Amino acid sequence: MKLKTLTALLVTTYIIFDPMAQASAPQPVFTPEQEARIGEIASEYLVAHPEILVRVSQKLQEQQQLRKQKLYALNVMEHQTKLLQDPDTPTIGPEGARVAVIEFFDYQCVFCSQFAPELEKVMKTQPDVRYIFKEWPIFGSRWEASLQAAHQGLTVWKEKGPEAYVTYHNAIYATGHYEGKLTAGDIQAAATKAGVNATNEASHPAILEKNGTLAESLGLTGTPGIIVMPLTGATPDTITVFPEAVTAEKLLAAIQKATFAK
Repeated sequence: MKLKTLTALLVTTYIIFDPMAQASAPQPVFTPEQEARIGEIASEYLVAHPEILVRVSQKLQEQQQLRKQKLYALNVMEHQTKLLQDPDTPTIGPEGARVAVIEFFDYQCVFCSQFAPELEKVMKTQPDVRYIFKEWPIFGSRWEASLQAAHQGLTVWKEKGPEAYVTYHNAIYATGHYEGKLTAGDIQAAATKAGVNATNEASHPAILEKNGTLAESLGLTGTPGIIVMPLTGATPDTITVFPEAVTAEKLLAAIQKATFAK
């Protein structure tokens, strides 16, 4: 295949699979007949070499993920004070911590339930990190226990402190009851384990509303939403946002990136 034809083929393939490239592509330099022939050649070549489509697709997915991460990071930068210094948010970790892990979650979210033991592993191996828990009961309109568990968690934190809150948090997820299966008895048992002997009817709607507004401002569309960032001197390159559950290994890698960022 001639170099000129191959170059045209690659340009055509890139434009086909990247809408942004379509918008910024220069005016055609080929005649209609030439374009038709190039299309034929491209079709034949891609049928014979489908691995090219796989590579193009993978490259585009990588580019899209990078753009999405950058947008998330810029949103985090804009709202970092609300993320890191909200006095109404359960927080545990040393004052001198360099990195924060922030999670927006719902106690009835199956993916949050899957992430909970992964976070617990990381908390045991990374005690120098600050962990920030943003109660965001997005399923509250569907399952009342979602709201009840969130309100009770905030009450445990306000009455008993961060250690008790983490005990409650882990105890709720340890039930394995999600997507409508969590019961009032589960919530009571978790609160008792955290040192609260009677279920407190106190509610915290303003805090939950504030968390929801913040999550939406960050571009999060569901739970869990996980943010890893330096507590000071954060830049877009040092921030990682996971809009989904991840493994302990991925979370640790993000912590390392934030810890040793220049």
